[in-house]
Formats: sequence, C-alpha cells, structure tokens
Amino acid sequence: MRIPIVYENEDILIINKPAKLLVHPTNRREKNTLVNWLIDKYPKIKEVGENPLRPGIVHRLDKDTSGLMVIAKNNKSFFYLKEQFKERKLNKKYLALVIGQLKEKSGVINKAIGRSPKKGTKQTVSPIVPRKEAITEYRVIKEYQNYSLVEAIPKTGRMHQIRVHMSSIGHPIAGDEQYKFKRQPCPKDLNRHFLHASYLKIQLPNGEIKKFEVELPNDLEKILKNINQKSNLKMQDVT
Repeated sequence: MRIPIVYENEDILIINKPAKLLVHPTNRREKNTLVNWLIDKYPKIKEVGENPLRPGIVHRLDKDTSGLMVIAKNNKSFFYLKEQFKERKLNKKYLALVIGQLKEKSGVINKAIGRSPKKGTKQTVSPIVPRKEAITEYRVIKEYQNYSLVEAIPKTGRMHQIRVHMSSIGHPIAGDEQYKFKRQPCPKDLNRHFLHASYLKIQLPNGEIKKFEVELPNDLEKILKNINQKSNLKMQDVT
C-alpha cells in the first residue's frame, strides 16, 4: 500500500488516507487495512491503545472517505488525542459534493444520530431509536447545475455523521449508496461517495499547534471538472 505521510514525529503520525481503504479489520478479519500497514511499518504500535484490532487509532474515516487522519504512536499520545477528541478541541473540515443546491448557503445541522433498527451499519436521525448529540456546520463553496460543493465541519464525531446530516436536510452526498435518495443523479465515473477530509488543526502532545491541509485527490478533481464542463450553467462561487 502507498499511504502518503503528511507529518510525523515521535508521538503521532498524520496520513492522507486513500479511498477504498478500511481503517481496521472487521469481524471478517480483512488483511488489506490501514492497521495492517501500520503494524508492518511501526511494529511497536501493536501495544498502543485499548483495542488490539485498532492499535493507535483514535478516530476513523469511512472506507470510501479519503483525507487526513491522525494516529497515535504511543500510549501517552493515544490518551492525549482521545481526550482532545472528547473535548472537541480538534478542528476538522471536509469537502463534500452534495445533490442539488441548498437554499441556506451556510448553517448548522443539529440532529442527534443513532443506529438504524433496520440495518446495523446504517445511522439515522429518526427519534424512534436511542440517539446521541450530533452537530455539523456547513457552508456552500461552489454551485453546479445539479450539485453543490460544501465544506462541512463536524463538531461531534458520530458514525457517518456528515453523510447522515446532509441526507437529512435533503442533500445527500453524491455517490453515497447508503444514504442516497431514489432516482438521484450521480456524476459519471464517480465510484465512491464524494467526501474528503481536507483540513486538520491539532494541538500536539508537546503543546505545539499545527495545521494541515490536503487537496482533493485526482478522482474527485476529475469529477468536478467533468460536471462543470457538461453543465449549461456557469459554475458559481458562493461566498
């Protein structure tokens, strides 16, 4: 596996995770995961954390989500980062292409999320299930004929949070098979959901504050160029 390392010191590792890569093995015991790569490259990481299936992992990205992830290289940094996430001190931003054009060009989605009773891997905002607080800020960056490019800032860390929240306001993420609506458009050649963790601001265990940013990967950049070229409308920047 070729996994770009964005930053590294003795305590943490920040990577640019490729799409189509599981973070850790599931019950099926997959071998081609980020954790397998970590153990191969950093054997001592086996001893880090609270779950032997997820050594060093303090947060996750969905398999089809690309972008920035921070990983703990020792237990001191693991529990430090875990507390940072718990206290919501880390600042993360995502880029998402969503279906349609949003009436409100910026806003806050405050809808609690819980596990769907129909499908265990799916989340829902339905009040019929036990739910936990979930908050996502968003702003529209650019508009296309049938889509909008949105910057999403999760203030909590629920499973599938951005995907669930955008779908809940009527604008599912393009290419998202799990939370899509019936007969919604999908850009040609998009073979995963259009979601990328583009920005991370973090205070390191030594107290230093660092900011990291990565551009959209090539597959998503091509999608934007393609839908702009095929649109009868000019791409509109939204401020």
